[in-house]
Amino acid sequence: MEKVKHSQSGFTLIEILIVVAIIGLIAALIGPNLMGRFERSKEEITKAQVEMLSSAVQAFMIDMRRYPNSLEELINSTDPQWRGPYLSKRTIPKDPWGKDYQFKCPGDHGPFDLYSLGPEGKLGEKSIANW
Repeated sequence: MEKVKHSQSGFTLIEILIVVAIIGLIAALIGPNLMGRFERSKEEITKAQVEMLSSAVQAFMIDMRRYPNSLEELINSTDPQWRGPYLSKRTIPKDPWGKDYQFKCPGDHGPFDLYSLGPEGKLGEKSIANW
């Protein structure tokens, strides 16, 4: 009868710790860069939505010869001249931070003000507006 030799192979604890340390280092270097990009993408989405909503308000104005009293009028109205809905999804989107867009007509900066309060939740430097 022959004896079969079994060789043990695998990783040592030191090798595993080195790999974990390298992964941690890579995550520490890449993580903040990705988070910054994620926040910038939210700002870009908000800018695009403000432009889209502003265009819908302008289309409403052309049809109705007045600006809407609220953003709700862009998707629902009983006025016989109304040719909407002026938003394709028939919903008013929330900004990427989950808050409603603010609409004021007449506006302080033009015929109407349309803006997101941004990540801080208040009108300030980080707010994104149509003016």
